[in-house]
Amino acid sequence: MRKGKKIRPPRVHRQQISPQPAQKPFQVLLALRSVEEARLLLPLAEILAADREGRLLILHASIVQEGEPLSVTAAEASRGREELVKLLSRRDLGIVQIKTLVLAENEIWSGIWQTVAQEQIDLLVFAWGTPAMESTLVDQNVDARLAAPPCDIVSVYFNPHLAQAGRWESMEKILLPVRGGANSALTLRVGSALANHSGANITLLHATQQGTRRAEERLMDEFSPALHALERITRSVTTKDEIPNAINREANDYQLVVMGAPSRDVHPDGWNGPILDEVLARTKTPLIIVKQHQEPFSPPIGQEQPEAGVIDRPVAVVVDKWFAENTYHSREFADIERLVTLKQDQGLTISLCLPALNEEATVGNVIKTVKTTLMDEIPLLDEIILIDSGSVDYTREIAGDLGIPVYIHQEILPELGSAHGKGEALWKSLYVLKGDLIAWIDTDIKNIHPRFVYGVLGPLLRVPHIQYVKGFYRRPLIQGERVVAGGGGRVTELTARPLFNLFYPELSGLIQPLSGEYAGRRDALERLPFFTGYGVETGLLIDILEEFGLEGLAQVDLLERIHHNQPLPSLSKMSFVIMQVFLNRLERRHRIQLMEQANLTMNLIRVGPRRYYLEPEEIRERERPPMRLIPQYCQKFDLPGLEHERFNYNDDGDYFIKREIL
Repeated sequence: MRKGKKIRPPRVHRQQISPQPAQKPFQVLLALRSVEEARLLLPLAEILAADREGRLLILHASIVQEGEPLSVTAAEASRGREELVKLLSRRDLGIVQIKTLVLAENEIWSGIWQTVAQEQIDLLVFAWGTPAMESTLVDQNVDARLAAPPCDIVSVYFNPHLAQAGRWESMEKILLPVRGGANSALTLRVGSALANHSGANITLLHATQQGTRRAEERLMDEFSPALHALERITRSVTTKDEIPNAINREANDYQLVVMGAPSRDVHPDGWNGPILDEVLARTKTPLIIVKQHQEPFSPPIGQEQPEAGVIDRPVAVVVDKWFAENTYHSREFADIERLVTLKQDQGLTISLCLPALNEEATVGNVIKTVKTTLMDEIPLLDEIILIDSGSVDYTREIAGDLGIPVYIHQEILPELGSAHGKGEALWKSLYVLKGDLIAWIDTDIKNIHPRFVYGVLGPLLRVPHIQYVKGFYRRPLIQGERVVAGGGGRVTELTARPLFNLFYPELSGLIQPLSGEYAGRRDALERLPFFTGYGVETGLLIDILEEFGLEGLAQVDLLERIHHNQPLPSLSKMSFVIMQVFLNRLERRHRIQLMEQANLTMNLIRVGPRRYYLEPEEIRERERPPMRLIPQYCQKFDLPGLEHERFNYNDDGDYFIKREIL
């Protein structure tokens, strides 16, 4: 048996990459006039800055009455700064920049906006029109720029009920009136930040003049990701009524109302109006009014100015939260012995599958690196197998010589037939693998390291509710002896991620949805269908989302991955297949016919001597049923209760279930 010869990797010259500028932190500006105002607003500003891992700045303004020189406020400004510094030191906030401005009464807003521009502020916090204090910096929200503010705004209307120390920490119930549209996401961000800090529960209130059924459907369309993924949202109410009436009726049972600034029946300043006036007059509950920054838009000549476009949506709050909580780094799991302890404590077994097709140049090093570290030296893995898809080189012989069981996917469950493609190999690997946790990594990795395996297994061992973990990494594009940093992943950036953002925005936080390194729990994977080709990764992500929610997914930074980059014609076919998966899943979600109208024959552009020509090729992505529907699988793993379920294949080779079971 011939062994794979050692191949010297080509020498490459890495381009000099200029260091990326540090990302500007999220900037929160707290605008106030007195220390009394600071005591009430500072805890809120802290919470909102911490929620975005941001930086807090304080604008301390002294007001000069008409006709007085600015210098008369010098002593007052100095005393105010001194008291603020004392207050900040007691709250242990570290370094907080305090900017002092002396302003005439008619210059308050110009001073605020000037500071917003100079400091590149993202969120402005202030109190206004409040009976809880004698005076605040902003007595009235009357300024033309409030109609289209240059940053997000959180405006607090205090009443005596909120003027109690510690009120932000002791809230139990928060009401969020929502209507959809421009301010919905900021309303949700602020309400969620306060609820997470205090442990309060959130109720969504939707008041409408439409029928309640239609209104409820609209509410679910926009807020369903938040209702499913944000655990603090415990209730939603839809009512056919005017907004002030609905808020007044519900608000008495809550400690805080957070709502978007009204978008209709408002004064030219874009803020005040009869709706807000009535809410303030009738509601005793403390109130926060928010307004999102929107990019200015100039309509074509002759057309009216449309409503400003939404730049943030409620789903973005969900994705941000998921990204912060469920994005890991492989170094977190570098203590492999600790992972073994977690595995043993939970009584789990772990299998690694290596899908391969003609990978003799790299498969040997992949096996030796992983097997030595994660099986021979430290027993994290209980088995490693290679699933081959018909290699014609020495891939199988190399794996066999290294003591790895080799299976040919066409020979597994032959009575069910066989399809071409990586997804078919992964689906059939479930039948031969024994582990409770299953990891797959590609066998073309040139810079293989054990982190490619323990990185994707770590979250599954540490967090019980995570079902499926994707790896991500930097992917340099190798062009001869030239390396373009970040040039890989072309199908990911040009096809997959745009389509996820369009149709499944909950998954838009995945950095590399098509990566070949991932792991999952067997009892989740066996309940999911598998596409047979390059669409397998896309299909699994969408189905995991539908079956287990976004919280069932995690991603792990595996640093850098160097591998053989495919030519553009191959990437074109890959994109064609991935689009089919999206159409298929959109059909299922919306119960519409899309694939019947789709052309599944792709004209490939070929270049010949002195000519171009078209070569049509049918490229159809087929789908395998969940393994839990396969009687042989249920019998092998002693899974009762599903053997009687039946499925069939249609004329196109796709399965269909006669009765829904999952």
